[in-house]
Amino acid sequence: MKTKQNIDAKLIKAYKAGDNNALAILVKRWHKLFCDKAHWLVKDKDVAKDIAQDSWSIIIKKIDSLNDPKQFKYWAYRIIVNKSTDWLRLQSKNQKESFNHDIEFLNTEKVYSENEHLKHKLSKAIDSLPNGQKVVIKLFYIELYSLKEIGDLLGISVGTAKSRLFYAREKLKTILNYKDYEN
Repeated sequence: MKTKQNIDAKLIKAYKAGDNNALAILVKRWHKLFCDKAHWLVKDKDVAKDIAQDSWSIIIKKIDSLNDPKQFKYWAYRIIVNKSTDWLRLQSKNQKESFNHDIEFLNTEKVYSENEHLKHKLSKAIDSLPNGQKVVIKLFYIELYSLKEIGDLLGISVGTAKSRLFYAREKLKTILNYKDYEN
């Protein structure tokens, strides 16, 4: 039985040997997953599609530098995550304004169920974290990646992933406790 990694490795080798059809198959296998991963990070479908497309350009240019074709998934996901993080970094200038607007929205008379309210507060608290911590906390708690997988995906050590997760939790505790006193 062929594993996905072995199939990817054969397609990459075929593409490197000049078979453009192999690249088309590789794109067909991974493009939707790349769009989904980018969307999960940036929360905008159109931006996610652009990030996936830009990432494919980088993947095609740098595929010769991929030493182990079986690691394509992690290598390509790292490119997707980096492009998404770059986009988020550019958007962070607007984040303060958006955050202030969201606080005003929370203070309106609109009634939320307690669960919806808590979900909204947690989501906004996570969104207010620095990008590195935000990505790690989402990968760990939402995508259920292990610290080692997060390290591989982001190109950081397991210790750095663990540290970012710790500090993200600490900041969330502070943010959520502070907001509880405000409300």
